[in-house]
Amino acid sequence: MEKYVLEVCVDSVESALAAKAGGATRLELCANLVIGGTTPGYALFEQIKRETGLPVRTLIRPRFGDFLYTEYEYQQMLQDIRHFAQAGADGVVIGSLNADGTLQEEQMRGMIEAAGKCGITLHRAFDVCVDPIAALQKAEELGVNTILTSGQEADCLAGSVLLAELVKHSGSLTIMAGAGVTSSNLAELAAKTGAHAFHMSGKKMLPSGMCYRNERVHMGLEGLSEFTIYRTDEEEIRRAAEILKSL
Repeated sequence: MEKYVLEVCVDSVESALAAKAGGATRLELCANLVIGGTTPGYALFEQIKRETGLPVRTLIRPRFGDFLYTEYEYQQMLQDIRHFAQAGADGVVIGSLNADGTLQEEQMRGMIEAAGKCGITLHRAFDVCVDPIAALQKAEELGVNTILTSGQEADCLAGSVLLAELVKHSGSLTIMAGAGVTSSNLAELAAKTGAHAFHMSGKKMLPSGMCYRNERVHMGLEGLSEFTIYRTDEEEIRRAAEILKSL
């Protein structure tokens, strides 16, 4: 078993390169990280694999919002999974729920089958499932090898009690703590949970290079500025990696 996993979530080549330089051991690739992440484009995946050489697990999420997927959405997800698996993804990051908050086993099985030999991460759909211990057991039966979770709370520190319980019951699964992970709380999280895998974005905000700005117009969600760019902070990842090496 690896001593630790430091997975950095990125949605640009620039962030991926910063994560690598800082000491990330793996990337989770998505698009639209500012809204929680959606499935990335194929060209972005190919650029990041080529430029970083790091293991990349690709998020499969066709839209913002819940994890109750229509048959059309499910078919899109299967096609994306097959493409990324064939293109050399090291893993896919998936999740699907029934309306009652249980895992949608049929869709999960189909996605895992489509992924072939890729690693499988069950993403934070786990954090909105009705029974986390039952979902953990079912995920292991289905062939999931990593669960990304905050312990069903807004951040990992708030969810540390459940995270510790999940680690104890994890069996062959890796419990990867994610949401609110920073270099300043990593040591405390590791001590409280017993986890050795952590997921973070290490984001910083950069100003747009645009000189002319019409700030009356919004292209997306109001409140999100078109003139702010979110990128991974290399130094924050480096601090986190150094802390993990010392544990």
